[in-house]
This record gives sequence, structure tokens and C-alpha cells, in this order.
Amino acid sequence: MRFRSLLPLTAALLLVAAAPDPLRQAIDAPGRDSAQVTRDGVRHPYEVLRFLGVKPTSTVVEIWPGRRGYWTPILADYLRAGGTYYVALGDANGTGAEKAFANLPTAAADRSGAYASIKTSNLSAANPTPAPANSADFILTFRNLHNWMGDGTAPQLLAGIHAALKPGGILGVEDHRAAPDRPQDPKAADGYVRQDYAVKLIEKAGFKLVAASEIERNPRDTTHWPKGVWTLPPSLAMGDTDRAKYQAIGEADNFLLKFRKVG
Repeated sequence: MRFRSLLPLTAALLLVAAAPDPLRQAIDAPGRDSAQVTRDGVRHPYEVLRFLGVKPTSTVVEIWPGRRGYWTPILADYLRAGGTYYVALGDANGTGAEKAFANLPTAAADRSGAYASIKTSNLSAANPTPAPANSADFILTFRNLHNWMGDGTAPQLLAGIHAALKPGGILGVEDHRAAPDRPQDPKAADGYVRQDYAVKLIEKAGFKLVAASEIERNPRDTTHWPKGVWTLPPSLAMGDTDRAKYQAIGEADNFLLKFRKVG
């Protein structure tokens, strides 16, 4: 009798185990660009989005995805059925980095398939709120904080992000981690940001750090390079000079921080 009573539970567990994982399906979707897929081993898309807590029913704003748009096809596919997905672009008439992020990633430009459900918005000094007030469950910015520091707009943009998030909403921030052996350049000209500096800057804007992850740690990155972080892949700004050396080091050492909106 005891054996028979366990059968329904066993069947239920097997069904749960067999259920498709929508995030894994989005990452493994055949339409993703092969050059981006090869970076999955260093960008860890499954682990990053699980750490941040993004669900397929979430309202998510991705800030400044860039022309290559690594995260855009994953998030578009993951959120298209039950969520809401904003891509917040820069400003073609703005200054500094805003111009470089003014367009949708190339793959999303035709707005077909998974991309048809994308909502576009703007994040810039002229328009610092990337979604309606108190509307977003998650706002995600990957490798952009150093750009805002370079433009001198970080406090203004973080205030707009705070306004767009729901009470208790999550801000996920990834950026290139500076070594703690020298003062932080307020302009982050080399593309690196000290993790402690980032936390203080973001918490000052009304957020509370709730978790930090070492998913994208790279101890081979000393952070002291001739052309800053762009010396390393994927930019390889030194061209053929010491190319094999920099490829062996790999992409930068990155922090991944999870903040909750307070206040």
C-alpha cells in the first residue's frame, strides 16, 4: 500500500522534470546568430537571468542593447508569449554614448517573429525614464554604467530608471570590474568600474543591493590594458598586436549586481 501511494507523486515529479523550460528554449532557439551563441560560455545567459529572477510573464526593460544585441533575441523570445519587453535606445541627437545606442540591434530591426512584440523607448539625458512610471518589474543594463559615467549622466539616468520600476522592482547591472588597487576614474575612460563605487552610486539613486554574483568573473583580466577594456575580446582594439594573448585572456572580469527599488 505504501508503494502504491507513492505512484501519483512520482508521476507528478516526472511531469515537472519533463516540462519545457522557456528560458532554455529561448537561449537554444535556432534563429540566434551563431557569433552570439559562441559567447554563451562567457556570458552565461541562463545563469544570469535566473540569478536576476526574470520570469516569462515579467515586464522587462533592456537598456541600450547595442548593434550586436546579445541579450535582445533571448529576451524577446522568452517574454513574447506572456511578458512585456521594452528596448530602451539612446538618442541619435544626443551626445557621447547616447548616439552609439540609438538603433535597434540589426537582427531585431525587421520586427518579425519574436521581435514583433518589442516595445521601443528611450533612455537619454533628454528622456531619462525608459518606461511608464512604476511599470517595470525588471530593468536590465549590461555593460553600460561606464558609458553613463563617461557622459556624466549616471545620476540622472539612474533616477529615471528608479521612476520606471514598480515599487520593489529589480535593477540588474553588469559591467567591467576595475581592480581595487587604484582610485575610480569618475569618467571610467578605460571602461572599468570598481564594484564598490558602482554600489554606492546606484544605492544613492534609491536602490538597495540585494545580491552580487561571480557568474562572469575572469581572474585573468588584470584590467590594466593599452586600450582599456576594449583591448580584450570581443573588441580586440589592438588589432593583430598580441591578438592571441588577449584572446587567451578572454572577455573582461565583470560584476553582476541585483538591486531592489526602495523609497
